[in-house]
Amino acid sequence: MSAVFLVIHVVAAILAVGPVAVAASMFPPAVRWGDPVVLRLLYRICRVYALVSIAVPVFGFAVAGSMGVTSQAWVLVSIALTALAAVVLVVFVLPGQRGFLDAEAVTAQPVSGAAPSEGGESVGVVADRRPVSRLGMTTGMFNLLWVAVTVIMIVRPGSTTGV
Repeated sequence: MSAVFLVIHVVAAILAVGPVAVAASMFPPAVRWGDPVVLRLLYRICRVYALVSIAVPVFGFAVAGSMGVTSQAWVLVSIALTALAAVVLVVFVLPGQRGFLDAEAVTAQPVSGAAPSEGGESVGVVADRRPVSRLGMTTGMFNLLWVAVTVIMIVRPGSTTGV
């Protein structure tokens, strides 16, 4: 049964956490480009896949329990980092994205240095770049936490499973 749980755990991580990481990383540049349709789409991807990604720790606990490694340090550190990543996502990233959508922080005025639209002219950016930079930073922290969890899951420092 461990193999089944492990496969579901890994597939869920790839198919659920991956889209959140990518869409969240794309959101700050999209704010600078000023396309509200893209912003709403990226926010929705993050929100929906964040809910779907609950399957990752659920099946992670199932794998750890079936292998009898739940109390090992590498598992406990992974659990803590996963919980921290969830907090960063739910408390900082998603509300930060929602704030840009709610506050209509994107302008429609051409600004030099912005990404060109189809017609060749630049489209709007946020007047104050600090909130965008802050959102980019917290998104980067979220992604780095998942990288750390992935490395720990592969290397399993101190593991006695022999796998």
